[in-house]
Amino acid sequence: MKAVYMDRFIDAIEWVAAFFVGVVAADVFISVLLRNLFNISIPDSYDFGRLLLGILIFWGIAATSYRGTHITVDLVWANVGPRYQRWIDVFATLVLLFVVTVQTYTLFDKVRGTYYDHVLTFDLRLPTWPFFAVAWAGDISAVLLIAVRTYRLIFHPELVHDQKIKTVE
Repeated sequence: MKAVYMDRFIDAIEWVAAFFVGVVAADVFISVLLRNLFNISIPDSYDFGRLLLGILIFWGIAATSYRGTHITVDLVWANVGPRYQRWIDVFATLVLLFVVTVQTYTLFDKVRGTYYDHVLTFDLRLPTWPFFAVAWAGDISAVLLIAVRTYRLIFHPELVHDQKIKTVE
């Protein structure tokens, strides 16, 4: 039963990442449409696009890290047996967990810095720290999902939903 709740949590994080893909696409589309057809620009559209893209990247890391759909190099992995493949998967996931945890720590420092430095957007003078905080929440989600993936790889490998691309020989 616990796996069902965890899968729902994982799906919710993936939906949040998908939502930000839509927001970034809408921002770019509307900005280009208004600029080219009506010679109007949205105030801070560049800042919003830049900040939303950062949010999208960190939530995308969360979504792809659990499913194993990020870019991988499987030269060694593809040429060893299932036992060693699992060891490689566990090791690679532990390294990823360490790297993303350090990244999350440093991103929190960036959130705190933009808050205390009162960094604002150019046109509307809006604070930028909430955008950084939402990106940081995506990074926290990535750490949680990678920790879940690590746990499942070690103790319940049947629950891991890898989507490896099958090669035709």
